[in-house]
Amino acid sequence: MKLCTLDELQLNSPRGFDLEDGTALLLIRRGESVVAWRNSCPHRGIRLEWQPNQFLDYEKQFIQCATHGALFGIDDGICIAGPCPGEQLEALPVEVRDGEVWLTRD
Repeated sequence: MKLCTLDELQLNSPRGFDLEDGTALLLIRRGESVVAWRNSCPHRGIRLEWQPNQFLDYEKQFIQCATHGALFGIDDGICIAGPCPGEQLEALPVEVRDGEVWLTRD
């Protein structure tokens, strides 16, 4: 499923998506590649952002859960602070093909 073009994603500036099947995800452009995470905190199963596309901490170093402040690595999704240390965001498979970002799950 095509999500967007690579040009629609700014470097290190997450963008949220809601799919027709109810899946919420966030994409983060890292150079010419993209990482994708399910938009759900492993601690409570709630959405991560407090406003649309506001997923990062103040320094833009970590994904931050707006509800309880848990911090997750942008590239590995592992919680390094907050109520769920060691837990991980759920990665979703995406690939960039011909300048387009595709979700590659079945």
